[in-house]
Amino acid sequence: MNDRIFELAEQAGIAIWGDAVYMYHPKDTLDSTVLAKFTELIVKECAKLNKKQFYELLGVIVDTEENDGFDNICLDTVKRVAEYLGSDALIDHFGVTE
Repeated sequence: MNDRIFELAEQAGIAIWGDAVYMYHPKDTLDSTVLAKFTELIVKECAKLNKKQFYELLGVIVDTEENDGFDNICLDTVKRVAEYLGSDALIDHFGVTE
């Protein structure tokens, strides 16, 4: 896992050191509230990354509608976004091994 997973875990109240998991919580066990918070933070991180791709495509839409139409720059942007969406970018972002 990469540093971002550790940061999100800490925000949720979980500390991970090596193979050990500790709670910043009165209980010593992972409860559903903490796990739900951790999951929510991961999903929000993914949404933030995907939002960047949305803005790339939005630029293509604006250029196509308001400027000279669909040009090579637009095509390059669409290809770049398609490559990102079809890749393991989210997996790589979180440092997950398959």
